[in-house]
Amino acid sequence: MLDSLSLLLSSGKKSPDLGEYDPLTQADSDESEDDLVLNLQKNGGVKNGKSTLEEVLDPDSEVEVEVTKQRLSESVPDGYPAEATGSLEQKATSSLMPYLRTAVFLLTMVISMILVLVCAFLIPCPPRDLHNTWNRNLGQEAGGVLFPLELSDVNGDGLPDILLSFTALMNASVLGVSRPSVTVMALSGMNGSTLWSSHIPEETRSVQCKGLILTAPAEPVCLVTGTSKFLSLLHASSGKTIWTLNPAHLPSGTLAAPAVMLPDLDGDKVGDLVVLAIGETQPDLCFILVSGKTGNPLGGPVKYSINGEGKLIGPQAHITSRGAIYILFGFGNVQAVALRDLFAQARNRDSFPPVLQQEEPEWEKRRSVNLSELIDIYSGGVEFLQMVTASDTNCSDLLITTKHSLTLLRGEDLEPRWNLELQDIHSQPAPGYFNADQTLDFMVQAQSNNNVKKMLVVDGKSGLPVWSYDLPCHMQESDALSVMTLERKSVFLFWADEMQPALQNLEPGPRNKRPGLHHLYLLHPTFPTILLDLTNVTDTVTASAIGINDLQKDAFYITVTTSPTSENQPGLLLVSKLSLRWAMLTQSRTVPLMETTPKISRGEVRRFLSRLKFINFPHKVRQLRGNLC
Repeated sequence: MLDSLSLLLSSGKKSPDLGEYDPLTQADSDESEDDLVLNLQKNGGVKNGKSTLEEVLDPDSEVEVEVTKQRLSESVPDGYPAEATGSLEQKATSSLMPYLRTAVFLLTMVISMILVLVCAFLIPCPPRDLHNTWNRNLGQEAGGVLFPLELSDVNGDGLPDILLSFTALMNASVLGVSRPSVTVMALSGMNGSTLWSSHIPEETRSVQCKGLILTAPAEPVCLVTGTSKFLSLLHASSGKTIWTLNPAHLPSGTLAAPAVMLPDLDGDKVGDLVVLAIGETQPDLCFILVSGKTGNPLGGPVKYSINGEGKLIGPQAHITSRGAIYILFGFGNVQAVALRDLFAQARNRDSFPPVLQQEEPEWEKRRSVNLSELIDIYSGGVEFLQMVTASDTNCSDLLITTKHSLTLLRGEDLEPRWNLELQDIHSQPAPGYFNADQTLDFMVQAQSNNNVKKMLVVDGKSGLPVWSYDLPCHMQESDALSVMTLERKSVFLFWADEMQPALQNLEPGPRNKRPGLHHLYLLHPTFPTILLDLTNVTDTVTASAIGINDLQKDAFYITVTTSPTSENQPGLLLVSKLSLRWAMLTQSRTVPLMETTPKISRGEVRRFLSRLKFINFPHKVRQLRGNLC
């Protein structure tokens, strides 16, 4: 048999099992050495890493093996390396490569999965707002001043926290004698827990945290203004004091309003402040410039004697399109004084920092005939003054609210854009986007008659009402609020008593009217004929605010209520948080205002509301920096 195999190899032919082989034909064909190996494997030429030749030949017969290798090498076409197509032993070794590649791939996958798991456990995930609603009882409240709530992220978790002040009763001795204690407190927006609290010597007029750049390097801070002589800057994260204004700088007056933020006036690269103090008699008032870095006065007080009766307006800072800064204030009216004039008198010099170099000609020509430093803006029963971002200029307009009218003045020249006459306006208008013209509109609450109030939405471009409805209301004044959605429209929220549907067949089922129950309603411009009843309370709402959860594109409503008080007993102070999206989808009730054609189904409203995403209201954040309006 060995002789027959040698004869076949010497004649250039393969065994019948391997097929015919012709070196001349092979040289001209397109078959490669790989095809030869495949044919060998197919016909049993290689088994378990050994060729058929190796099984037939005696391993000790070196002559036959050498002859076989020589014959196979001669069959390789010209231009191909011998190593690539050489021995069958190398081909047997190369068959292990797929297994090695698979092993390397699996090992890489295992290592990658281990790294992912390690990172997942070591790197903390952003906190989620799992508490859609919570209530926090702060105990007995002794009638302290409750200012508009301040929402600001003080603990760095990405969710706005709640800062408030209240006056509680504390036992001064073992005999049970109680005395009032004023507390400034920061509550977690996540779950209502106390982040920090600080006791101050007098009732609080305001707590301001947003937009303050009063430290170098910049860090979150809060400015607390008292009702008498207290002004202090605190660390927002801990409530610890940075500086406190020396009461000796207010020898004959008290602070009349929250401090006003200003650009850097003294060159220390930190924003400064101006405070308004009132003397023993109302016409006597003075402005004091205060360093934001140290809390020390920047010069002496600047005193004025003004005429006016009514509610204190301002002070507020207004910057014109040219970069001139004016301080607006008044009693029942609106007047203005140039900040450069205050600076010159306080420092007793005529040189100004770069931020005070500009003047506004249209404002300056309104000075009184006797060349007084005060500029008359508006007179006659002013209740509220608001800065409104204008859509056609880089300067804010002025919205002036009286008991009987709304007036929008152009910020450039103080000329009226429009005027709307109304009856008995009793709260500050809430700006928001009701129309699609990208101009701020205003929700206004006016008293229609006893226990009925008229809710209106006024078009910010024309000054005409675009939505109105009369609602029952027995609760004291409470401001309406708005929050903007991703579609650049706003939802408006306000308090009123329980409403019966306009048509009883629109809301089937028995309805028992519950006196003393106050409801929070939501109006969306897409459904002007429907209100959404979100929640209800029996206590008196004393303060409210809206915050934004940027991570979830959700909004939440903060309410401060006081329980009804019995004689000689203070009520309880309660702070509550309500997620708007959660309330809309799980516990809200639709209240149709009129019948529509076609009829709007509850399912359609729910599908629309489920897609709502809330974002920050950009017009509310406005800072004075440099010469930008």
